[in-house]
Amino acid sequence: MRVPLVLLGFSLIAIALGGLMPELELVAIFGVFTAAGAVILLLAALLRLALARVSPGFDSERDTSRPVVVLDGSNVMHWKDGKPDLQPVRDVIADLAQRGYRAGVVFDANAGYKLEGRYRHHQVLARQLGLPQNRVMVVNKGEVADEMVLRVAQDFGARVVSNDRFRDWRDDFPQVAEPGFLISGRYRQGALQLDL
Repeated sequence: MRVPLVLLGFSLIAIALGGLMPELELVAIFGVFTAAGAVILLLAALLRLALARVSPGFDSERDTSRPVVVLDGSNVMHWKDGKPDLQPVRDVIADLAQRGYRAGVVFDANAGYKLEGRYRHHQVLARQLGLPQNRVMVVNKGEVADEMVLRVAQDFGARVVSNDRFRDWRDDFPQVAEPGFLISGRYRQGALQLDL
C-alpha cells in the first residue's frame, strides 16, 4: 500500500507545480494521469485488505469436492503431552487429508511465542505445516482466535477440530451446539484419534 501512496504524493506535487508554473503544464497533465493510476492502485489495495479481514489467511477458492475442516491450531498443538508442538497439527492435517478433507488452521497471535519464543506469521507456520499460505491464519494481537475459528468455519460451511467446547460463543455461533460440528481428538499410546 506504500507504493500507491508515494505515487499519489508525487503526482499531487507534479499537479501543483504545473498549476504554479505554466511552463510545467505537461508535468501537471502527467501528474493527473499518474494520480488516477495511484488512486486505482490504492483502492485495489484497500479492497484486498477488506477481503482479507473477512476470512484472512484462507483461500477464496471453493473446492466443493473436498469438505473443509478448520483446525483450532492453538488447541491442537497441545494435544501431545500438553506441550506446544506443531506435530499434532501436522498429524491431524494428514489424517484429515487421508479421509478426503481439506484443512485450514487458525492460530492465536502468541502461537509462535509458545512454539519458538518469538512471533511467527502465517507464512512461516504454513511452511512448517506443509500447507499453502492461504490455508493458515495467525490472528492479530488482541483478536480472539476462537471467534475467528468459528467465523471461518461458518464462512466455509466447515467443521472444527478442537477440544475446546466454545461455550462462550454459542449465542453468536449456534452451530457449536450441533452434533458433529466439533471434532475432538487425542493421542492414545502415541496414536492420534479423531472423533469423526
